[in-house]
Amino acid sequence: MPVSYQPGMTAEWKLSIWPLWRQGQTLSQIGRSIGKHPASVFEVLKTNGGYSPRIQSRSGRHLTLAQREDIFRGLAEGKSYRTIATAINSSASTVCREINRNGGAKRYRPSAADCNAWRRAKRPKIMKLEENRALKNKVESLAKKKWSPEQIAGWLQENYPGNKKMHVSHETIYRSLFLQARGGLRKELKAHLRSARVMRQSRSNNFRGSARGGIIDGVSISKRPPEVMDRAIPGHWEGDLISGSKNSHVATLVERQSRYTLIVKLKGKDTKSVVSALKKRVNKLPTELKKSLTWDRGMELADHKTFTISTKMDVFFCDPHSPWQRGTNENTNRLIRQYLPKKTDLSQHKQSDLNKIARELNERPRKTLGYKTPAEFLYKVLH
Repeated sequence: MPVSYQPGMTAEWKLSIWPLWRQGQTLSQIGRSIGKHPASVFEVLKTNGGYSPRIQSRSGRHLTLAQREDIFRGLAEGKSYRTIATAINSSASTVCREINRNGGAKRYRPSAADCNAWRRAKRPKIMKLEENRALKNKVESLAKKKWSPEQIAGWLQENYPGNKKMHVSHETIYRSLFLQARGGLRKELKAHLRSARVMRQSRSNNFRGSARGGIIDGVSISKRPPEVMDRAIPGHWEGDLISGSKNSHVATLVERQSRYTLIVKLKGKDTKSVVSALKKRVNKLPTELKKSLTWDRGMELADHKTFTISTKMDVFFCDPHSPWQRGTNENTNRLIRQYLPKKTDLSQHKQSDLNKIARELNERPRKTLGYKTPAEFLYKVLH
């Protein structure tokens, strides 16, 4: 069924894009989550050069709108600055400056004063490359030689050891190139970078370990031992995620021989959250049930090495677009959907709720097991 996209993009929608992007979701996945076309999502990301916008916050030392309203009421009642200051738990000098910079006692209005305070706080800091012409010219000349920002930054430190005015970090150079609104280096210099990326992939905003990259050192399903394929011994599992509304997910694990099922609550879809939750649950299993795990190509298990080190379980990855290679898990997920329908918020379910669902499935007789239940079958095998 085609997705119905809504026109326009509110500020709230724009801000909601960045956490999903950092979790590794693709443009299409983000678009479906917020009901927007992937191209619209891309434009928001591109405008900021791949950098998450900084959320403006107010220091606890600054006056709030409620305090400014108290100042306005105090002025209307003819109270002194010192009395007003005591009432709002501030100093008289702060109240005096607040009133004078916003039109004086007769023209003071709390909402306008609050807006002015936010506007003054938004003044951007001038970038080093913008205010230091000599540094900017040197960086531009080296960039034209196709030097990387990291090489430029290192060379400047090496050749100007005692002159910090001629030092600049490579991340500052990247920001100046990808965030044109900040000024600094000319946009054309991006053409001299080795990569042709439209957006910066910094350490905090990168594609590694996300759905837009590749699994590093992932072992193909074709390398699985024969005993995994023929279900000869227990302890080999298949796993996947089930998704719900509001970007909610749970992990499902199915033991291949007995069809014994586990459902694991997740805090998020990112690899750190998924691997952490799986490690915690799997390590509660008996040693003889921890042999291997087969997963699809989803990047939620990009940190599979950490999982293997903690659980002593080998991880194998299916071929792209081949869900049938984890057929047992796919069939079980369809059964779970009876309890966790699509478009429901899975975060509302506690782990105890998920355990109850898994217990019902594990106590349901299966034709493939000779109408024994997965729990009975697994108990018999282990004993």
